Amino acid sequence: MARIAVIGAGMGAMAAAARLAVAGHRVVVYERTATYGGAVRRFERDGFAFDTGPGLLHLPAVYRDLFIKTGKESLEDTVELVQVDPASRHVFADGTAVSLPNASRAGVVTALDEALGAGAGGRWGDFLVRAREAWDRTRRPLLEEPLWPNWQVLAEQEPYPAVPHKRLLRTRRARTLAEVGEWELRDERLTALLHSYALAHGLDPRTAPASAAVLPYMEHAFGAWYVRGGMRELARAVYERCLKRRVEFVFDAEVGRVLDKDGRATGVELRDGTVAEADHVVADVHPAQLKLLTGRQLDKNGDVQADPYPTGPGRLALLLALRGGREAGAAHRTVVHAPDPDSELDFLASADEGRPPAPTVTVLRPDDPALAPEGGHESVVVSAMVPSTVDWEDEAVLRQYTDHLLDAAQEAIPGLRDRVLWQETRTPDDAENETDAFLGTVPAPSLAAGRGRFLHPANTTRLPGLYRVGGWSHPGGGLPHAGMSGALVAGLIVEGPEFRGSQ
Repeated sequence: MARIAVIGAGMGAMAAAARLAVAGHRVVVYERTATYGGAVRRFERDGFAFDTGPGLLHLPAVYRDLFIKTGKESLEDTVELVQVDPASRHVFADGTAVSLPNASRAGVVTALDEALGAGAGGRWGDFLVRAREAWDRTRRPLLEEPLWPNWQVLAEQEPYPAVPHKRLLRTRRARTLAEVGEWELRDERLTALLHSYALAHGLDPRTAPASAAVLPYMEHAFGAWYVRGGMRELARAVYERCLKRRVEFVFDAEVGRVLDKDGRATGVELRDGTVAEADHVVADVHPAQLKLLTGRQLDKNGDVQADPYPTGPGRLALLLALRGGREAGAAHRTVVHAPDPDSELDFLASADEGRPPAPTVTVLRPDDPALAPEGGHESVVVSAMVPSTVDWEDEAVLRQYTDHLLDAAQEAIPGLRDRVLWQETRTPDDAENETDAFLGTVPAPSLAAGRGRFLHPANTTRLPGLYRVGGWSHPGGGLPHAGMSGALVAGLIVEGPEFRGSQ
């Protein structure tokens, strides 16, 4: 039985902890805040409750596998999973709207044809077929296996089978997601639909590789799922599974240093001076924080390097307590697309001073009475990806963003402003305070191609006995990817370097 110290109680960390405990190890989790879940949190006030992290779950099989491998109770025995239908409603800049059914390629094709004109659905359906090929080529190396030592193969080869595009005297194939939209979808609204999947992960479709096509494919193939009572219930279920497996949690316990001796990690030292010896250390923390904890470079030359100070987008959210109930037929998720997509992307990339352009906005309206007090009220989360470098203490800037979000939300919620009882604003600064992620930046899933810029560092490190888990390590950000990182780290510790992933 090995002693294992886990830094952080995020979803990846807890997934690893539960699996390691089942394998017979003594696992202690040290969390610097007062609760578990990482970014999967809840805000409560006056009988209203809001998810402040992910609002939907994709690829629930990752967590089903976690529960199968760690106990007799299945995931569905501990939480109620609800397949959201429609998966999403989209309102485009020209006023066109379409509702996309959940996990039905034929249904999506029909809906797009009816809303956008004949042929639109067929082009999107053909795109999904190509996206599936990219998924089949990258699923194992980018989700189910430790990062390959020869990861350059993933970095250089584009798995998306782009359609040849004739331009002047040359024939080209799309290398970025934006080129896929422009050359293959040939409709500004379909392009906006495609871009929204990248934006949701903080990716710029103009620089994201064409392989990012796997992001919409995942949703269309495996569906969009909600956990009754809020997504925080998923974190609660994983935490309780850890407790049943006798994982120990120590909250309000900030790790100040990873201990090492003779070139190997040997435990952790807390800020209060407490020393906890361990045979293995698993860190679910931001790269900048991990570098501070170890005082060393953790990647060898030739490895995928961790960016200690990424400046990508963060998430701004308005938590709205609304008077009156949800109207019949309201969509769980509505995406209101930016009126000027180029201006939105330029601002996300540069965060220039001046009035921010209207962003792409997501409105989440769960049909869940557990999130609102009795008497017919509604709990709504309105969010957008924003530059993390903005000064969120500037009230004028925050007001500009808030107005944009409210204006967009009115496209999804009739009479919105007259229904607001109160609102809370959550900025990237709040995410940084809760998760210690630099500037509240959101980690994206790992993607192939792009010369390796969209891969995350391996779960193993240059310091033997120290492992990385969670969204800032392979296979990247998002609930499914965090869960898989836990499975990979557990496999590497239990089986050793020869571990090659789940079969």
